[in-house]
Amino acid sequence: MEFPLIRLTGVDSTQAFLRRNPQLGFCTVLADRQTEGRGRQGNRWESAAGTGLWMSSTLPPPVGVAPGLVLQRAMAAAARVLDPEGRTLGLKWPNDLVAWKDGRLVKVGGILGEQIGGRLILGLGVNLTEAPDIPTRAISPACLLDLGLEITSVSDLALHISKFWINLEQESKPLFRWPNPGTPLRWEDGQGTCLGWESDGRLKVAMADGIRRLSVGEITGLG
Repeated sequence: MEFPLIRLTGVDSTQAFLRRNPQLGFCTVLADRQTEGRGRQGNRWESAAGTGLWMSSTLPPPVGVAPGLVLQRAMAAAARVLDPEGRTLGLKWPNDLVAWKDGRLVKVGGILGEQIGGRLILGLGVNLTEAPDIPTRAISPACLLDLGLEITSVSDLALHISKFWINLEQESKPLFRWPNPGTPLRWEDGQGTCLGWESDGRLKVAMADGIRRLSVGEITGLG
Protein backbone atom coordinates (compact mmCIF):
# COMPACT_ATOMS: atom_id res chain seq x y z
CA MET A 1 0.00 0.00 0.00
CA GLU A 2 1.26 3.49 -0.86
CA PHE A 3 -0.40 6.74 0.17
CA PRO A 4 -0.41 9.89 -2.01
CA LEU A 5 2.43 12.36 -1.40
CA ILE A 6 1.59 16.08 -1.29
CA ARG A 7 4.59 18.41 -1.49
CA LEU A 8 4.31 22.00 -0.28
CA THR A 9 6.88 24.76 -0.76
CA GLY A 10 5.96 26.23 2.62
CA VAL A 11 3.46 25.68 5.45
CA ASP A 12 3.05 26.56 9.10
CA SER A 13 3.56 22.89 9.96
CA THR A 14 2.78 19.65 8.16
CA GLN A 15 1.09 18.33 11.31
CA ALA A 16 -1.24 21.32 11.54
CA PHE A 17 -1.95 21.12 7.80
CA LEU A 18 -3.23 17.54 8.11
CA ARG A 19 -5.23 18.33 11.27
CA ARG A 20 -7.24 20.98 9.45
CA ASN A 21 -7.65 19.02 6.21
CA PRO A 22 -9.24 15.68 7.18
CA GLN A 23 -10.85 15.48 3.73
CA LEU A 24 -7.44 14.51 2.31
CA GLY A 25 -7.79 11.06 3.86
CA PHE A 26 -4.74 8.88 4.30
CA CYS A 27 -1.74 10.65 2.77
CA THR A 28 1.72 12.08 3.39
CA VAL A 29 2.59 15.79 3.34
CA LEU A 30 6.15 16.97 2.75
CA ALA A 31 7.17 20.62 3.15
CA ASP A 32 10.28 22.37 1.85
CA ARG A 33 9.95 24.82 4.74
CA GLN A 34 7.90 25.15 7.93
CA THR A 35 7.29 28.48 9.62
CA GLU A 36 5.85 27.10 12.87
CA GLY A 37 7.37 23.65 13.28
CA ARG A 38 6.87 22.24 16.75
CA GLY A 39 8.44 19.55 18.88
CA ARG A 40 7.18 17.98 22.08
CA GLN A 41 5.89 20.23 24.87
CA GLY A 42 5.44 23.09 22.38
CA ASN A 43 9.18 23.46 21.71
CA ARG A 44 10.01 25.18 18.42
CA TRP A 45 11.58 22.98 15.73
CA GLU A 46 13.85 24.91 13.39
CA SER A 47 12.81 24.20 9.79
CA ALA A 48 14.98 26.21 7.41
CA ALA A 49 14.32 25.69 3.71
CA GLY A 50 16.34 22.96 2.05
CA THR A 51 18.08 21.71 5.20
CA GLY A 52 15.83 18.95 6.47
CA LEU A 53 13.00 16.48 6.12
CA TRP A 54 9.70 17.88 7.38
CA MET A 55 6.78 15.48 6.88
CA SER A 56 3.54 14.22 8.38
CA SER A 57 1.37 11.25 7.46
CA THR A 58 -2.26 10.45 8.18
CA LEU A 59 -2.61 6.71 8.73
CA PRO A 60 -5.00 4.11 10.10
CA PRO A 61 -4.13 3.58 13.81
CA PRO A 62 -2.13 0.36 14.31
CA VAL A 63 -4.08 -2.50 15.84
CA GLY A 64 -2.93 -3.96 19.14
CA VAL A 65 0.01 -1.57 19.66
CA ALA A 66 0.26 0.20 23.03
CA PRO A 67 0.01 4.00 22.63
CA GLY A 68 3.42 4.43 24.23
CA LEU A 69 5.01 2.22 21.57
CA VAL A 70 3.60 3.95 18.50
CA LEU A 71 6.14 6.79 18.39
CA GLN A 72 9.04 4.48 19.22
CA ARG A 73 8.15 2.09 16.41
CA ALA A 74 7.58 4.96 13.98
CA MET A 75 10.95 6.50 14.81
CA ALA A 76 12.74 3.15 14.58
CA ALA A 77 11.19 2.71 11.13
CA ALA A 78 12.44 6.16 10.10
CA ALA A 79 15.93 5.27 11.34
CA ARG A 80 15.84 2.15 9.16
CA VAL A 81 15.26 4.32 6.08
CA LEU A 82 17.70 7.11 6.95
CA ASP A 83 20.45 4.73 8.09
CA PRO A 84 19.90 1.62 5.93
CA GLU A 85 23.09 -0.10 7.09
CA GLY A 86 22.06 0.36 10.73
CA ARG A 87 25.43 1.70 11.90
CA THR A 88 24.65 5.17 13.23
CA LEU A 89 21.14 6.11 14.38
CA GLY A 90 19.36 5.11 17.58
CA LEU A 91 16.45 6.18 19.77
CA LYS A 92 16.38 8.46 22.79
CA TRP A 93 13.34 7.94 24.97
CA PRO A 94 10.61 8.75 24.22
CA ASN A 95 10.71 10.07 20.63
CA ASP A 96 14.08 11.43 19.47
CA LEU A 97 16.40 10.23 16.72
CA VAL A 98 19.97 10.36 18.05
CA ALA A 99 23.55 9.29 17.36
CA TRP A 100 26.94 9.28 19.05
CA LYS A 101 29.40 11.89 17.77
CA ASP A 102 32.83 12.45 19.33
CA GLY A 103 31.71 10.56 22.41
CA ARG A 104 28.57 12.66 22.93
CA LEU A 105 24.93 11.98 22.22
CA VAL A 106 23.47 14.33 19.55
CA LYS A 107 19.91 14.73 18.29
CA VAL A 108 19.10 14.67 14.58
CA GLY A 109 15.31 14.33 14.63
CA GLY A 110 12.07 14.11 16.55
CA ILE A 111 8.57 12.75 16.05
CA LEU A 112 5.08 13.71 17.20
CA GLY A 113 1.87 11.75 17.07
CA GLU A 114 -1.81 12.28 17.75
CA GLN A 115 -4.92 10.22 17.17
CA ILE A 116 -8.03 12.05 16.01
CA GLY A 117 -10.97 9.71 15.64
CA GLY A 118 -9.96 7.02 13.16
CA ARG A 119 -6.83 8.88 12.05
CA LEU A 120 -3.29 8.64 13.38
CA ILE A 121 -1.19 11.68 12.39
CA LEU A 122 2.57 11.24 12.69
CA GLY A 123 4.91 14.19 12.16
CA LEU A 124 8.66 13.83 11.65
CA GLY A 125 11.42 16.42 11.53
CA VAL A 126 15.02 15.46 10.66
CA ASN A 127 18.08 17.68 10.19
CA LEU A 128 19.61 16.51 6.92
CA THR A 129 22.31 18.99 5.88
CA GLU A 130 22.28 21.59 8.65
CA ALA A 131 21.44 21.73 12.36
CA PRO A 132 20.42 24.76 14.43
CA ASP A 133 22.84 26.11 17.04
CA ILE A 134 21.06 25.71 20.40
CA PRO A 135 23.75 25.86 23.12
CA THR A 136 21.20 25.58 25.93
CA ARG A 137 20.18 22.04 24.94
CA ALA A 138 21.64 19.24 27.05
CA ILE A 139 21.79 17.10 23.89
CA SER A 140 23.07 19.19 20.99
CA PRO A 141 21.42 19.16 17.55
CA ALA A 142 23.28 17.56 14.64
CA CYS A 143 22.50 16.63 11.04
CA LEU A 144 22.88 13.47 8.97
CA LEU A 145 25.59 15.12 6.86
CA ASP A 146 27.68 15.64 10.03
CA LEU A 147 27.39 11.91 10.72
CA GLY A 148 28.54 10.83 7.27
CA LEU A 149 25.15 9.48 6.18
CA GLU A 150 24.13 9.73 2.54
CA ILE A 151 21.38 12.24 1.75
CA THR A 152 18.95 11.14 -0.96
CA SER A 153 15.82 12.77 -2.41
CA VAL A 154 13.55 14.03 0.36
CA SER A 155 10.51 12.86 -1.63
CA ASP A 156 11.93 9.34 -1.79
CA LEU A 157 12.72 9.42 1.93
CA ALA A 158 9.20 10.58 2.81
CA LEU A 159 7.55 7.91 0.65
CA HIS A 160 9.80 5.15 2.01
CA ILE A 161 9.22 6.16 5.64
CA SER A 162 5.46 6.41 5.20
CA LYS A 163 5.40 2.87 3.74
CA PHE A 164 6.97 1.54 6.93
CA TRP A 165 4.53 3.57 9.05
CA ILE A 166 1.58 1.83 7.42
CA ASN A 167 2.57 -1.35 9.26
CA LEU A 168 3.52 -0.32 12.79
CA GLU A 169 2.22 -3.65 14.03
CA GLN A 170 5.62 -4.90 12.88
CA GLU A 171 8.50 -3.79 15.09
CA SER A 172 11.74 -2.32 13.70
CA LYS A 173 14.57 -2.72 16.20
CA PRO A 174 16.87 0.33 16.52
CA LEU A 175 20.67 0.09 16.62
CA PHE A 176 20.63 1.32 20.22
CA ARG A 177 18.36 2.89 22.81
CA TRP A 178 19.24 5.64 25.26
CA PRO A 179 19.12 5.67 28.23
CA ASN A 180 20.44 2.23 29.09
CA PRO A 181 19.77 0.59 32.47
CA GLY A 182 22.04 2.22 35.02
CA THR A 183 22.16 5.61 33.27
CA PRO A 184 21.70 8.51 35.72
CA LEU A 185 18.95 10.85 34.54
CA ARG A 186 17.87 14.37 35.32
CA TRP A 187 14.86 16.29 34.05
CA GLU A 188 13.06 19.51 34.88
CA ASP A 189 11.27 18.27 38.00
CA GLY A 190 13.17 15.15 39.03
CA GLN A 191 16.10 12.80 38.79
CA GLY A 192 16.75 9.09 39.04
CA THR A 193 18.43 6.10 37.45
CA CYS A 194 17.15 4.28 34.38
CA LEU A 195 16.06 0.69 34.99
CA GLY A 196 14.99 -0.03 31.42
CA TRP A 197 12.37 0.46 28.70
CA GLU A 198 9.03 -1.21 29.46
CA SER A 199 7.19 -3.38 26.93
CA ASP A 200 4.39 -0.76 26.72
CA GLY A 201 6.81 2.06 25.88
CA ARG A 202 7.18 3.57 29.33
CA LEU A 203 10.58 4.25 30.94
CA LYS A 204 11.25 2.56 34.29
CA VAL A 205 13.21 4.82 36.64
CA ALA A 206 14.44 4.36 40.21
CA MET A 207 13.95 7.55 42.23
CA ALA A 208 14.60 8.47 45.83
CA ASP A 209 10.98 7.75 46.75
CA GLY A 210 10.65 4.51 44.78
CA ILE A 211 10.25 3.19 41.24
CA ARG A 212 8.38 5.30 38.71
CA ARG A 213 7.25 4.47 35.19
CA LEU A 214 7.36 7.52 32.97
CA SER A 215 4.97 8.02 30.06
CA VAL A 216 5.29 10.20 26.96
CA GLY A 217 4.37 13.78 27.85
CA GLU A 218 5.11 13.39 31.55
CA ILE A 219 8.57 14.95 31.58
CA THR A 220 10.62 17.53 29.69
CA GLY A 221 14.35 18.11 29.40
CA LEU A 222 15.47 14.50 29.90
CA GLY A 223 19.24 14.32 29.85
